[in-house]
Amino acid sequence: MKAVAFVPARSGSVRVPDKNVRVLGEHPLIAYTISAALDSGVFDEVVVSTDSETYADIARHYGATVPGLRPQDIASSTSPDIEWVVLTLEQLAEQGREYDCFSILRPTSPFRQADTIRRAFAAFTSHQGLDSLRAVEVCKQHPGKMWVVRGETMTPLMPLSPEEQPWHSTQFAALPTVYVQNASLEIAWVRCALEQKTIAGNVIAPFFTSDMEGFDINDPRDWTEAEHLVAENPAALPNVNKSPYTS
Repeated sequence: MKAVAFVPARSGSVRVPDKNVRVLGEHPLIAYTISAALDSGVFDEVVVSTDSETYADIARHYGATVPGLRPQDIASSTSPDIEWVVLTLEQLAEQGREYDCFSILRPTSPFRQADTIRRAFAAFTSHQGLDSLRAVEVCKQHPGKMWVVRGETMTPLMPLSPEEQPWHSTQFAALPTVYVQNASLEIAWVRCALEQKTIAGNVIAPFFTSDMEGFDINDPRDWTEAEHLVAENPAALPNVNKSPYTS
């Protein structure tokens, strides 16, 4: 079975400008995801999907390939993942590189280790009948305590709680466990993308991340926290066996 890792890195981040290549520790953020993917030994190729030639140059420095730049019309903040996934699979196939499954590893989860990826891939390949596997963690804010406001009143987001003890009036510890996906990884069969036009399919297994594996950088506060984590424990980041990138 042939597997490819996809690292999406568009250049148009607004909340943290150029976050995918902003330096964390000694290297651009994307370097840690590329290095973890390569060191995992799971993938035949690690591919970066980007709309920026500068990002592509950085990706190649750290050992990834870039089969072609992503067109601007599928590189916006609202562009669905399936568009660039299908495009990249087609670009690779045109170049004689076809795969059975793919994994999406987002650069914004820099504390995901090579062992994290190996564990996830072992879980994915051990299940029969799966379309995909996706990283999840326990919700910190329970949806049972969330509301939708309509006019001057509001209703619970989740109408599943028992009438005698509504979830919005229940202690957190007594609520049913609910998981939320994080950005650290997902793995799926190529057929899902090419035939069903979906990156997940219908039968999805959970991969439970722990500690900082699912940490995701979305805004300046997240970046500050990541810098603090690295300062306190540099080994929390995957090892990068390359010299720091210089333009």
